[in-house]
Amino acid sequence: MTLSSKQRAQLRGIAMTEDTIIQIGKAGITENTVTEVNNALAARELIKGRVLENSLLTAAEAANALAEACGAETVQVIGSKFVLFKRNIKEPKIELVKSRKK
Repeated sequence: MTLSSKQRAQLRGIAMTEDTIIQIGKAGITENTVTEVNNALAARELIKGRVLENSLLTAAEAANALAEACGAETVQVIGSKFVLFKRNIKEPKIELVKSRKK
């Protein structure tokens, strides 16, 4: 699923009020990290993460790696923070705006 610019804007607005729940540190992205992100995405659909200064990854690298590992979409990366989104098919929590078809 590819997000439109309107959907990304909507998700960025929602993410502003969310707390950072995932932190990537010196160990980088481990199996435990991927499992936690999968569980958080299933429960919330939208999560905010942060890459600590001692990490060898940049925020963009961490966001892209986690998105690929979890089947999620990277919504935005700003500084050391990133936002990921994955639709929960069984119980959707966030109603996305419809993308206009041409």
